[in-house]
Amino acid sequence: MFRYQLLIEYDGTNYIGWQSQPKGISIQNTIEKKLSKLLKEKIKLIGSGRTDRGVHAVSQSAHFDTKKKINNKFKFLNLINYFLKKNLITITDIKIRNNKFHSRYSAKKRIYKYVILNRNSRPSLQLNRAWFVIKHLDIKKIKKGCKILEGIHDFSAYRSSKCSANNPIRRLDSVKTKKINDNIIITFQSKSFLQQQVRGMVGCLKYLAEGKWNIKKFKNVLKSKKRNLCAPPAPPEGLFLKCIIY
Repeated sequence: MFRYQLLIEYDGTNYIGWQSQPKGISIQNTIEKKLSKLLKEKIKLIGSGRTDRGVHAVSQSAHFDTKKKINNKFKFLNLINYFLKKNLITITDIKIRNNKFHSRYSAKKRIYKYVILNRNSRPSLQLNRAWFVIKHLDIKKIKKGCKILEGIHDFSAYRSSKCSANNPIRRLDSVKTKKINDNIIITFQSKSFLQQQVRGMVGCLKYLAEGKWNIKKFKNVLKSKKRNLCAPPAPPEGLFLKCIIY
């Protein structure tokens, strides 16, 4: 058997998320079907982690095992992307790996970015690819909030009620913010995240930036560990899985 890693770009707007589910179309299932057709065998694709409904990926990582050796990766990429061209999914690279490699468990860091479009006019080019917010957001307040989030915390206040993780404690290695024209881009780096943790944090940062909360309130929500005190989570369309570091 041969093991291969795929790097995958996708628009998650019309999908139920990465993971295959009984109802709805997933990224995982869509790619598995195309791989199985191309390689003429049943393929199981293992992702680095789930992305929720509507969340995008710049470089998702996944692996699969196959009986066939892929000798010409450029030909393979052309063929698989031909099958996927109507799905808004692109395989950007394929790498052969040894059997110890696991797209999920071998990951050392996961990097997500969240994009907020902060202006008066509704988006056309960035429709479904950013959170459109009309009210002015104070970038300095966002940066202060980001500093508070960095480090080791119990992030229970931000995670989904459906989150299955046993341990809510995570180390957030860095949270960086920059503004490019009307776009506020917040980048989060950690070994792993709780379900909807990033969207929960961004929702709270937005409350801080628009003046609904002060720094004390922001800190207290984090310390409370209570989801019902959190701001509404940011919508999925602004969230991108940027890359996985091994």
